[in-house]
Amino acid sequence: MRGLNKVTLIGNLGGDPDIQRVQEGVTVAKFSLATSESYKDAKGQVHTTTDWHSIVLWRGLAELAEKYLHKGSLIYVEGKLKTRNFEDKEGAKRYVTEIIGDQIIMLDKRDES
Repeated sequence: MRGLNKVTLIGNLGGDPDIQRVQEGVTVAKFSLATSESYKDAKGQVHTTTDWHSIVLWRGLAELAEKYLHKGSLIYVEGKLKTRNFEDKEGAKRYVTEIIGDQIIMLDKRDES
């Protein structure tokens, strides 16, 4: 049986996308995305928790992010989890898990002006 690696998130950008041009002018956009959940405890008090996700978009999606996304933008992201490793300045091995987006939908209301 084949595996399935699929992530679907709706959240707000934590900052403007970081745009880079890599090999042969390929565009990459990286940004953090906040997703929040609310729940009531036994006393009826509402609590909200926020999780932060690292999003990476390539090529055309990165160019869309560069043009239209900014801090606070509400978006839908669909993609897959990818974990990579690297060595930090001290030589310790570090791991980073990112979501490689393959579809985005901008959910902000359009500016009528």
